[in-house]
Amino acid sequence: MKRSAQLKRDTRETKIDIKINIDGVGKSSINTGIEFFDHMLELFSRHSKIDLTIRAKGDLGVDHHHTIEDVGITLGKALKKALGTKAGIRRYGHCMLPMDESLVSVALDISNRPFLVYGVDYGKKKIRNFDPQLIEEFLYAFVINSGITLHVSLLYGKNVHHIFEAVFKGLAKAVEMAVGIDKREKGVPSTKGLL
Repeated sequence: MKRSAQLKRDTRETKIDIKINIDGVGKSSINTGIEFFDHMLELFSRHSKIDLTIRAKGDLGVDHHHTIEDVGITLGKALKKALGTKAGIRRYGHCMLPMDESLVSVALDISNRPFLVYGVDYGKKKIRNFDPQLIEEFLYAFVINSGITLHVSLLYGKNVHHIFEAVFKGLAKAVEMAVGIDKREKGVPSTKGLL
């Protein structure tokens, strides 16, 4: 069974095209027009081993918000589609990710009950012209559309770049664990028989 998908989202604000292969090697080709965001998505691909192609054109002259949110929506839907019935997956994933002086905890459940708990206080600093506040918007859109329960917590850290690099790498490793195949699991990992 090939766990891959391609999805497009076309609105008056954005045009998004995403290809995803869960069983990849971490190859990516990403262009959203937002360099820091591209870098974070490349890290996600590399460390989750998910092959990812993202092309996004948005109204960046207005704000980064629409592009980042719509990438989250489309990526979430693409992941959900690629997972199919979710038969055989581990379902749960977690990671404590250090990045120099920063430490982030990420835990998730591919439950089909989307929820985000976001505890990342970074002092509201910007990274050049990028507003890290939009990362929460991205994660919210991603979990709502993928059906993931996600908890992200900053335990400590000072450098805002390191903090968000730890967030994306931690998310990647938790997703890699959760989408992995458990050979002992013959069906959907739930007593309900459905996720």
